Amino acid sequence: MAKAKKKNNERFEKILFKAADKLRKNIDAAEYKHIVLGLIFLKYISDSFEDLHSKLLDGKGKYEGADPEDVDEYRAENVFWVPKIARWSYLHSRSKQPKIGKDVDDAMEAIEKDNPTLKGILPKVYARPNLDKASLGGLIDMIGNIALGDETSKSKDILGRVYEYFLGEFALLEGKKGGQFFTPKSIVQTMVEMIAPYKGRVFDPCCGSGGMFVMSEKFVENHKGKVNDISIYGQESNQTTYRLCRMNLALRGIDGSQVKWNNEGSFLNDTHVDLKADFILANPPFNDSDWSGQLLRKDPRWKYGVPPSGNANYAWMQHMIYHLSPKGIMGLVLANGSLSSNTSSEGDIRSSIIAADMVDCIVALPKNLFYNVSIPACLWFLSRKRAGNGNRKRSGEILFIDATDVGYMIDRTHRVFTADDVSKISNTYHEWRKEKGSYEDIKGFCKSAMLEDVEKHKFVLTPGRYVGIPDEEGDGIAFEEKMELVTSEFAEQIEKEQKLNFEISKQLSKVGYKI
Repeated sequence: MAKAKKKNNERFEKILFKAADKLRKNIDAAEYKHIVLGLIFLKYISDSFEDLHSKLLDGKGKYEGADPEDVDEYRAENVFWVPKIARWSYLHSRSKQPKIGKDVDDAMEAIEKDNPTLKGILPKVYARPNLDKASLGGLIDMIGNIALGDETSKSKDILGRVYEYFLGEFALLEGKKGGQFFTPKSIVQTMVEMIAPYKGRVFDPCCGSGGMFVMSEKFVENHKGKVNDISIYGQESNQTTYRLCRMNLALRGIDGSQVKWNNEGSFLNDTHVDLKADFILANPPFNDSDWSGQLLRKDPRWKYGVPPSGNANYAWMQHMIYHLSPKGIMGLVLANGSLSSNTSSEGDIRSSIIAADMVDCIVALPKNLFYNVSIPACLWFLSRKRAGNGNRKRSGEILFIDATDVGYMIDRTHRVFTADDVSKISNTYHEWRKEKGSYEDIKGFCKSAMLEDVEKHKFVLTPGRYVGIPDEEGDGIAFEEKMELVTSEFAEQIEKEQKLNFEISKQLSKVGYKI
C-alpha cells in the first residue's frame, strides 16, 4: 500500500512539472527555474502564514488573546510574516491581470522588507518582458492547487517535495550547468546515511541548493532525533544558486543564517575560517582548473601537500580536513581520477593523507548517476575518530566498496539507487565500523584492506583493485579502471619528459646553443 502511494506522489510531481514546463515556452531553463521555484516558495510561506493567522483569529488555547496582526506572534512560531499584498490568495485573485508580474515582484520586495533573514534572497524577475503574463498566470493557478486546505506540516511536506523534484528536473534540463546547483538524491542520501549526522555542526563548503542540509534534517527526523541538535554551516560562490539554497532551507524550516555567499569562493575567502565541523559533506566541482590555486601556494590548509593549480580535487579535500573537528567525519564526491592520479603532486598528497590514517572508506559509484556528466565518480569518507569513540578501533584499515553495479537505469542515460541500494552500501560501512559488527568481505563488492596492502598498490585507492571480481579470472581491475591508470601514468611520464626537456634546453642555452 505504501509503495502505491509513493508512485502516486511521484506521478503528481511529474504532472506538475510537465505543466510548468509547458508554460516555459521560449524561456531558458536556467532562468525559468527561478520563476517557478520562487512561486513555490511564496506559496509555502503564504500557506504557513494563513494557517497560523486563522489560529490566532480563533484565539483558542495558547493563542487566546493573541493579535493576528502582530508580527512577533509569527516570529515566535518560526513563521514568516506575509503582508497582505504578498499573500497567495491576493496574488491568485489577480493572476489574470496584465500587471501580475509587477504584483509578484512587489510581493517579493514586501516579504524581504518585513523578514530581514530573507533580504536579497527572493527572485524579482516576474515583470520581465520575456515572461508571458498569461503563462505566469497559468503557473500561479497551477501552483495554487498544491496542498490547498492542508495544515502547515502537510503543506511543508508536499511543497518541499515538489521544490526538490523541480530542482532535479531543472538540473536535468540544464545538463552540465545543472550539476553546479544540484547533487542527485541517490548520492546525497548515501553520503548522509553513511556519516549519520545525529548531533553537531554540519558543513558544506560548496553547498549548491542545499541538498546535503535538507537530507541531514530528514536523517535526524527519520531516526527520531531532534532537528535542533544539528546546526548547519555553508558557503556558495554563485549568488543565484545561494538564493535557491536559502529558499530551499527556509521551505523546510531550517535555519540558513550560517550559509554564506561571496563571489570569491571558499578558497580565496573562507567565511567560516574558525569553524571545526563534526560532519562535512560536499560535492565540489570535478577537476576544477579555475580555482586560483596559483595565489595560494603557501596556504596553511595544505598540510598534506600543495595541490596543483590545475586541479582543485585535493584542495577541496584538504580544505575540508582543515575544518574537521577532532572527532569529525567527512564525505565528499570526487572524480575517479582522484583515486589513482600521480601527476602534479597528487599522488604524494594522497599517500600523505593515507599515511596519516584518515581515510576510512572509499566507494566506487556507477556511471550515469549525475545529470551533468556520464563519467563514474567516487565517494571519499575521512575520519578523525578511527581509534574508537563509540566504534571499533580501525586504525590501519580502509574499507573499499565497489558499487559500480548498484542501482537501475530509469531511462537511457540516468541511473538511481533504490532505498535498498542505499541501505546495502551504508549498512556495510556501519557494520564494518561497529564493535562486534557483522561485516564480512564480499568478493566483488567490499573488502577491508590493511594499509600495507594499499602501500603495495602504490597508494592507488581504486576499489576494483581490492574487492576483486567474483567468479571471473583476471586481476580484479575493470577495463575502465585500467584505462584510468594507464592515462594517469602516461600523463605523469609526459610531465617528467617536459621537465627534462626544459632542463636540457636551459643547459644548452648556457653554452651558446639556441633552441
